[in-house]
Amino acid sequence: MAKFQQLLITLFCILLLLPSSVFGECTCDNEDEVEDKSQALKYKIVGFVAILLASALGVCIPLLGRTVPALRPEKDIFFLIKAFAAGVILSTGFIHVLPDAFENLTSPCLNESPWQDFPFTGFVAMMSAIGTLMVDSFATSYYKNSQSDKVQQEIGDSEKEGEQEGPLHVHTHTTHGHSHGSATLLLNSATSDLMRHRVITQVLELGIVVHSVIIGISVGASMNPETIKPLVGALTFHQFFEGMGLGGCITQAKFKSKAVAIMSIFFSLTTPVGIVIGLAISSGYSESSPTALIVQGVFDSASAGILIYMALVDLLGADFMSERMQNNGMLQIGANVALLLGAGLMTLLAKWA
Repeated sequence: MAKFQQLLITLFCILLLLPSSVFGECTCDNEDEVEDKSQALKYKIVGFVAILLASALGVCIPLLGRTVPALRPEKDIFFLIKAFAAGVILSTGFIHVLPDAFENLTSPCLNESPWQDFPFTGFVAMMSAIGTLMVDSFATSYYKNSQSDKVQQEIGDSEKEGEQEGPLHVHTHTTHGHSHGSATLLLNSATSDLMRHRVITQVLELGIVVHSVIIGISVGASMNPETIKPLVGALTFHQFFEGMGLGGCITQAKFKSKAVAIMSIFFSLTTPVGIVIGLAISSGYSESSPTALIVQGVFDSASAGILIYMALVDLLGADFMSERMQNNGMLQIGANVALLLGAGLMTLLAKWA
């Protein structure tokens, strides 16, 4: 967990420094864009507060399962909330992030070669999804094996202690051996599931952080009130729903309170901090400069690949194919409706953002 936090901070610092690389570049801005700095600033301030509160509220709702029994992971309502949030994340990847990446990396502001000659957006998204699969697989395997060795060692020590008690306890020891075997299987299964949830949560937050900061910078750097106004409303709902998906994963991962607080705060601050960065560099930053287009396009493509993989494989695939879902027809119907509702509402927001 500590290494993951360091990775997040490093990535965040890189995203903070990237905007400085586009100052002074030639751009192909739309000269007809109406600018009103004072009015735009008002919308940015409103957006900062609204998005911060919506993000915090969204990520905290699933975490209330610790105090509200109805929201605990073993309850059906939790499955429905998670399916809804997975639909939101899936739609975010396909409808919001990926099209923006295509638009940036195929912009006429970029040189025809190589940007118009090769589908970089699809390639980066594909490699990002494959990379996520590899990290998912290797991390789970490593942790599972390390925990299994630890459990075997503990059982071996326990058996040695039993042998030292003498021959009068042979029957009892044999019985305990069977008990240890069953306990080992159960513990390994529980440990494997817990590790999967922790890997899923960390990789998902990584994908969300990348595109959230980029979105925030875009809002903060814009000087057009007519562009910012609908974006603020759409992003408020966007961050709220996305927070619910991340909060559900954090709940299942059963992190310690400190880690839960850090991950929740980090998610809540990403877009608002992006707005502040965009506001600070708005005088010299242009979204249509070649470097800005390439950086945003590549990061959006990578983020889309992560989000699409996580939504389909780790969130939806794992739950929808689980024994609990397969044996409960009403839960299946409810989860499918929640999935379509989440994806549909998030898709509708694409009209404004």
